[in-house]
Amino acid sequence: MAPEFIQMDLDLEIADRIIAAALQEDLAYGPDVTTRATVGPDERSTAVVRAWAGGTIAGVELMPRVLTQVATGEFQVSAKVRDGARVSPGDEVLRVDALTRDLLTAEQTMLNLLSHMSGIATETTVWVDAVEGTGARIRDSRSTLPGLRMLQKYSVRVGGGINHRLGLGDRAMVKSNHAAAVGGLVPALRAVRAQAPQKWCEVDVHNLSELNEVLKERPEEIKLETFELWEVQTAVQRRNVLSPGTLLEAAGRISLSDAVDLANCGVDFIAVEALTSSVVALDLRLEFYL
Repeated sequence: MAPEFIQMDLDLEIADRIIAAALQEDLAYGPDVTTRATVGPDERSTAVVRAWAGGTIAGVELMPRVLTQVATGEFQVSAKVRDGARVSPGDEVLRVDALTRDLLTAEQTMLNLLSHMSGIATETTVWVDAVEGTGARIRDSRSTLPGLRMLQKYSVRVGGGINHRLGLGDRAMVKSNHAAAVGGLVPALRAVRAQAPQKWCEVDVHNLSELNEVLKERPEEIKLETFELWEVQTAVQRRNVLSPGTLLEAAGRISLSDAVDLANCGVDFIAVEALTSSVVALDLRLEFYL
């Protein structure tokens, strides 16, 4: 069976719904009262989104779509970089010309999305760069913010990482709770194979004893949950002998300083939950030229 690594593309229909929800949070109590009081309806502005920190940009394509949902007049968005570009402090990311009221209404939603997505891409790039040349790949998890999974997983890809499961149905993942329900990891794996033989299946193991048991079944993939470095080395050796076609993923409380050592053990993937669960937004700011 070939790996079913379905990857998240930028789904603009979903993105538009996310944008609409974000704008509704700002406009639920009425229009921008401060802007209405201080800016005339026909005034126009040019503004620049500029990086105040170095990083990897993601989300540029969404910026005109934010303005589209609030615009009362013509506007133009000129991207200076594409998604995946690495920027330095002071670099211009994009330039916008629009009615000032429209621009001020859209400003925070634009920055929230672009900064968050770029923060994920930036952090992913750091991890990807750290393991370059080892053969291991950096991968995310389903630990995403509610409603933002598509944007977050897309941003991981922009940063050079790859996506793990997109949901519960694109591939199977046998965990300890499933094992408890049927009496063990092997019975759980066999049950999944019987129910969905076409699905790629990964089994989550917590020690070498569980690994030995599962390797005999030759699963497509095994997650090594919170293994010590020596245990990962042993796991790779046993995999190579007992089931060389099984892919291995290192996961659980992994720091960046551990990544290279783990990658050099011979695992195929390193799971980094923090890429989407606790990322720091990239410092991007909108500078107005009224």
